[in-house]
Amino acid sequence: MSKEKQILQLLQKGYGQRRIANMLSVSRNTVSKVDKAAQKHPVSKDALDSISEQELHQKLFPEESQVPILVTPDFDYIHKELLRNGVTLKLLWEEYIDICRSSSKPPYMYSQFCKLYQDYVNKNNLTMHIRHKPGDRLMVDWAGTTLPLYDKVTGKSCKVYLFVAALPFSMYSFARACLTMKEEDWINVHINMYEYFGGSTRILIPDNLKVGILSNKKYEDPIANRAYQELAEHYQTALLPTRILAPRDKAAVEGTVGNLTSYIIAKLRNRQFFAINELNAAIQKELDKFNHEPFQKKDGSRYSVFMEEELPFLQPLPKYPYEYAQWKVATVQPNYHIAIDYQNYSIPYEYVKKKVDVRYTKSMVEVFYKDTRICSHKRLYGRRGQYSTVVDHMPANHQLYSEWDSTRFLKWASGIGESTRQVVEKMFKTYRVEEQAYRGCLSLLKLSDKYTPERLENACRAALTRIPNPRYKNIRLILEAGQDKQGSDASKSETKASSSDKYAIVRGAAYYGGGSHEE
Repeated sequence: MSKEKQILQLLQKGYGQRRIANMLSVSRNTVSKVDKAAQKHPVSKDALDSISEQELHQKLFPEESQVPILVTPDFDYIHKELLRNGVTLKLLWEEYIDICRSSSKPPYMYSQFCKLYQDYVNKNNLTMHIRHKPGDRLMVDWAGTTLPLYDKVTGKSCKVYLFVAALPFSMYSFARACLTMKEEDWINVHINMYEYFGGSTRILIPDNLKVGILSNKKYEDPIANRAYQELAEHYQTALLPTRILAPRDKAAVEGTVGNLTSYIIAKLRNRQFFAINELNAAIQKELDKFNHEPFQKKDGSRYSVFMEEELPFLQPLPKYPYEYAQWKVATVQPNYHIAIDYQNYSIPYEYVKKKVDVRYTKSMVEVFYKDTRICSHKRLYGRRGQYSTVVDHMPANHQLYSEWDSTRFLKWASGIGESTRQVVEKMFKTYRVEEQAYRGCLSLLKLSDKYTPERLENACRAALTRIPNPRYKNIRLILEAGQDKQGSDASKSETKASSSDKYAIVRGAAYYGGGSHEE
């Protein structure tokens, strides 16, 4: 029997509060509290015998029996928020507590909160424990099965490789055939993949392929190759390769690979393709069918789940797609240039003989020294041996001729005569670096001021008949000796010059081969 009921029975029998407290071993305050409650809410002797202890308490203290109205959480909102990266049920409960406190209303405790959410999930036939969140991860791999590509002439086939990607949340998939599994194809197919999905994920999960991941040791951070890391940074995604011997890490893409293999490769097995673009067009058609095929055990398809639930969570693509870049180490040559694919690019002359890191794409060449970018050039194409030279990269003595170029020199020479133009043209072809010819060409053309343009033209014509690659010194000696003159004066000059041939023309082109600027 409860103390409240015992106290009330003794009070009805006429016992005093002090004695009741001693008899029941309770405080006088407790007895007084029950006495005051009974006076306020009287309970007859007959009613006291039949009433339950709980009913008696509610009768005596009705204000304590009132259950406070708790704030019901918005579980529709909570379920949607749980799909977002980093959001947990504990975090949402804490936010719910803050809302209740701001409105001075009592909240549910965390255990009650979780129980109510579970009831909501069960009632609405939802999935409470979400293994993959939308837009969080993207898994990529090569399919184990290859596809044949045929030669139109010989009929022989070669293997092409199927790249597969899947978003684990929606299982929305991408597939593309590649001629090789080399780095360039690996990078470019990722670029195509991101364009297909229309966004990027927080995490990119590849297999441990050397084309992408250089090292993935158990107790160390994985190391990606430079181009693959750049791609990940460009699309604001983190590389998280699967653990060695842990196939569950990529179970989603593995399952998709298997399904795509049977769905796409099997359907195309009896068809012959003669171009990679033709093959990829056929793959795209089957891929669309695959993504739109209804699920067997739930509503919708990969495509519908992707469009409705996952696409809004993807990170937006950058303004420009990533451009595949290669890296190499080069030593700056004494002429302050480096060579990339037989084309030459200037480097600030202070870096001569130093090793630099070179990053080059289809459009740009960038040069780094100790991780600091020191210069860049537009990529050169066409004939081998071209030069891209920045004036500021030249030493001060070379900059004296920076306002000149081969076109300007040839135009000046053409104004004097065809033979002069030919000599200047040959001088440019002799040197490895165009700038090396500037001083000699300028000195040669300046001879027209001292000897007249006509004499310079005659001297160049005479030199071309005797020397394969005439230079400034050859022309100057011809003019000094008067070998350019006509008639008797020319004959005398030729006779006089015959004794001086060793100074003028007999040494030949090899003696005056390139290397330095001539006076």
